[in-house]
Amino acid sequence: MGARLIDGKAAAADLNAALATRVAALKARHGLTPGLAAVLVGDDPASQVYVRTKGRAAGAAGLLSREMRLPADTSEEALLGIVRRLNADPAIHAILVQLPLPQGIDPAKVIDAIDPAKDVDGFHVVNAGRLAVGLPALVPCTPSGCLYLLKREVARLVGARALVLGRSNIVGKPMAQLLLAEHCTVTMAHSRTRDLAEECRRADILVAAVGRPEMVRGDWIKPGAIVIDVGINRMAMPDGKTHLVGDVAFAEAREVAAAITPVPGGIGPMTVAFLLQNTVAAACRQAGLGD
Repeated sequence: MGARLIDGKAAAADLNAALATRVAALKARHGLTPGLAAVLVGDDPASQVYVRTKGRAAGAAGLLSREMRLPADTSEEALLGIVRRLNADPAIHAILVQLPLPQGIDPAKVIDAIDPAKDVDGFHVVNAGRLAVGLPALVPCTPSGCLYLLKREVARLVGARALVLGRSNIVGKPMAQLLLAEHCTVTMAHSRTRDLAEECRRADILVAAVGRPEMVRGDWIKPGAIVIDVGINRMAMPDGKTHLVGDVAFAEAREVAAAITPVPGGIGPMTVAFLLQNTVAAACRQAGLGD
């Protein structure tokens, strides 16, 4: 029969619809329009698509959406100056600087320059630290989306054995923190983990975010496991075309898992949905309205 498909696109649509209602209420009751500024440096095609998608979603939800597109030869100091101006702009409650940045610009410096209260990506060390110690924080959007889908699939996460494959600051590390907060037993693994396939086979929940196309094979999956595939990779096919694939060999894994996210249509839409959620949360906190 095969695993259930975890439909991130449908879940994101539900979240966005509810958020639009909330934004309308904030405008009517408090005169508050949450504002998101997205800064894109250079002409990376994938980044252009992401920023355009985020802008459309923000506009549809009733947010103020501002896009700033800068040439690839923009200097680091010029970009930092733009970030400082956005930090001081009361109409902007959330700042997103699209990664990757061109060579010559240190992403760590740029992230550090963003006001933590406006750090809608949740990458600033203040937000990362608050998440690590269990304090309220702006949490990276992709892990938040993963957890949301997991909680829709699994009635009780407490005690579940979870494996996070990937150790990035963007997905792997915050994902592990979120699962720990749900009282899962969490293992972090990566491409250099010994006996990686065996580690995966022990997991009730497998979150793959390693950035290698179809690295996780079907026989790495524990029967009945929940598989969240964060990977988005372009892979050449025998027909000469390229297709988007995840970090998990989908057709193989679907024969073993209880439920699995597809690529595309799984985690991608959830990342955008939680970007909007974070924007509204940031606006409410800055206005003294809680979350």
